[in-house]
Amino acid sequence: MADPPDCCAACATCLLCPYSCQWITTKKEKRKGLRTTKCDCSWFLFLFGVFLFTLVWLYFAIIILNDLHNFNEFIFKERKLWLDWSLVLLIATAVLITYSSVLLILALCLQLCGQPLKLHWLHKILLILTALVVAAAFTGLGIKWAEEWRSAWISLQATGPFLHIGVVGGMTLLAWPLASFVYRTRNTGLKVFLLLVYCIVMIALYLAPLGITSPCIMEENQLPPKPALVGHRGAPMLAPENTLMSLHKAVDCDVQVFETDVMVSADGVPFLMHDEKLTRTTNVQAVFPERAALNSTTFNWTDLQQLDAGSWFLERKPFHTVDSLSAGDRKQAAKQRIPSLGQALEAAKESNISIMFDLRPENHSDYQNFVNATLEVILQSGIPLQQVLWLPDGFREQVKQQAPGVQQVYGRKRLQNEKEPLLHVNLPYQDMSSEEIRQYRQDNISVNLYVVNKPWLFSVLWCSGVSSVTTNACQVLKEMKHPIWLLPSSTYLMIWIVVDCVSFLIILWAFFLMKKCSHRRRPAESETDVLLTKINSLMQE
Repeated sequence: MADPPDCCAACATCLLCPYSCQWITTKKEKRKGLRTTKCDCSWFLFLFGVFLFTLVWLYFAIIILNDLHNFNEFIFKERKLWLDWSLVLLIATAVLITYSSVLLILALCLQLCGQPLKLHWLHKILLILTALVVAAAFTGLGIKWAEEWRSAWISLQATGPFLHIGVVGGMTLLAWPLASFVYRTRNTGLKVFLLLVYCIVMIALYLAPLGITSPCIMEENQLPPKPALVGHRGAPMLAPENTLMSLHKAVDCDVQVFETDVMVSADGVPFLMHDEKLTRTTNVQAVFPERAALNSTTFNWTDLQQLDAGSWFLERKPFHTVDSLSAGDRKQAAKQRIPSLGQALEAAKESNISIMFDLRPENHSDYQNFVNATLEVILQSGIPLQQVLWLPDGFREQVKQQAPGVQQVYGRKRLQNEKEPLLHVNLPYQDMSSEEIRQYRQDNISVNLYVVNKPWLFSVLWCSGVSSVTTNACQVLKEMKHPIWLLPSSTYLMIWIVVDCVSFLIILWAFFLMKKCSHRRRPAESETDVLLTKINSLMQE
């Protein structure tokens, strides 16, 4: 294995203590004759693998933040526990990545100083636990939230060019400890193997941009218009969802469509509510404790009007933006009640925005009456029918006949043998590729994708040419005047070539410098070996 060169005793101790949990100076190490064994090398490779594994999870954790509010709602429905799981996710991920990063940096520094990589048994156990935790996180993601894999794939269109630069930079820096190990080790087979693997990886990275695609690699004049904003249940980061306050806050964010969910009370009044039960967004447990677990459609309109639909927003703080609300907004939020569809239509008409809604629950035995009651309210409201976007699939033909001016929005892609051409589709953002979005745009089909909260995702969809996006963060996307980044292909090609060339030169310099240092060290080591041999001979005599 590698021969340890001379190293500052204080530095050696500072590195060995946290890594090996030993207060040992370099001279003592030499007297004990310790070397980095094959087992130690295996643990170093395991450490490097855990670091990469955790780094990939960190990337996933950042990506899934766009959809984590859905996870919060799911946990509440299942466990009746409200918690901002984004904080838990980020804190846990930060602890894991920090721990593995510190250990890896210590190991690389020890290698540069020529110290043995004697990983302490406690670190070995913690590394195994770290790997198991991350593996469990990925497994749970694949089982319960499989669509996030497609989110990660989409994210590569936004981050691919920059991830490439980062990975090339990291592998370039790795050339220094690799060169140090190569020039110190006496194992020719291991030396050749490591160099061969490193060269293959670097060549693959240098050529990786050939496979990197992004809709934002385009000329400035090719950029499509900014997508219109659809307020998901209004502006739920600024006001309680599905309330009139939320609708008005969405109007302030320049949204063009107010997206909501409609249910029908026991006495036939359509009202705004997303969940089938009232426990999450009202104080039903306090007002009607014996009926709190019932479906919201079992309540009559008089009962529903007694419920507070705003205080939960201030108490549970579903978004971090709640803390930044003004005193006036807090007071107004606390006074919110469940609005009827008629009230929402009146507010939409006054604000000159469209309203898009789903009618729930579609599996209800009385669903046709729900449709009739909803159509009656729409026709009586006086709102221009072109401002109403109808999402439910049930009894769609009846709706077309009774209200032909209502815009029909489909929650599916077009079929090959479509009887009537689709004009509007509403889909999860994971379900359409950039190529499909461009094709629909060419065919004059309006595409709305949901739920888009993060600027990076909005930028990718903007560059792809999507018509509109449904968002919780209308106040954030409103301020975006341009995608986060936009690169002409010629500029990206220049960046690619410069990064690869600089990386190659740094790697050559690292190996040249380490070779020069190893040549300087060898004469001193030879003289020391001769002196020790003579002393040993004299002691034997």
